[in-house]
Amino acid sequence: MSLMLKLLATIAILSSVIYASDENKVEKYLKDSFGSNPNIKSIKVNTTNIIEIKEHKGWSAYYIEADAILKQDGRQVVQKMLWFSNGTLITKELADLNSRQDISDLVSLPFKNEYYKKENLIYGNANARHKVVIFSDPLCPFCREFVPTALEYMKKDPSKYAVYYYHFPLQSLHPAAVELVQAAIALELKGVKDVVLNLYKVKINPKERSNEVILAEFNKVMNSKITMADLMLPAVTTHFQSDMKIADTLMVNGTPTMFFNGVVDKTKNRYKEAK
Repeated sequence: MSLMLKLLATIAILSSVIYASDENKVEKYLKDSFGSNPNIKSIKVNTTNIIEIKEHKGWSAYYIEADAILKQDGRQVVQKMLWFSNGTLITKELADLNSRQDISDLVSLPFKNEYYKKENLIYGNANARHKVVIFSDPLCPFCREFVPTALEYMKKDPSKYAVYYYHFPLQSLHPAAVELVQAAIALELKGVKDVVLNLYKVKINPKERSNEVILAEFNKVMNSKITMADLMLPAVTTHFQSDMKIADTLMVNGTPTMFFNGVVDKTKNRYKEAK
């Protein structure tokens, strides 16, 4: 659980339903409620997106960003969260009683055109019929099985698929993944091809923290000579931070996460069904 959510956990509305009337009142209610936490000095609450839930008329998903200053040490904590409202009611969680479906599965933020970065296009033509986006951690067990197969499938048809790949290492679970993806970015900047695909062949303990061990295994697979100095190049840092920022903006919280033509693909199979 994130620090912000721990701070807000004492507030009863996280699991209850309260009344509201519109966007401004939703923001005011949340600001007043979160602000009542004695650990918070000040807080700003903004709605970043509102998405209509077509399957449930009258209900919309509110993407909220809470920006708080902690009272104890003045630290800033920013938390993105999802709320649901029908203009009269607002709740943190919403489910369909008949289908038992979590309504959060029905909504997602769109992958905007500005997020399609040239440096993230690893296969295909930018003008291909379908744009496929993959956020992945190379040490995620499911990613290691799924991502290489998907990439091999799509790279064969560059006029059909534009494949955009975004590094999203889950640092708390796989600390070794951070250096691995930075090494991959550094090698790509040198003009080497198929780096991402080969990245999934690197065998390393996900908990490994020795940079020497991580780079040795990476270089062995890639037949390269990437060093720590390469990882600290400004271009590597910029690319890495850009990927992480886009993931944060879209509230990506698991891997692999896929988007197909701008819409999140929870099935992860739409690329196979594309015509």
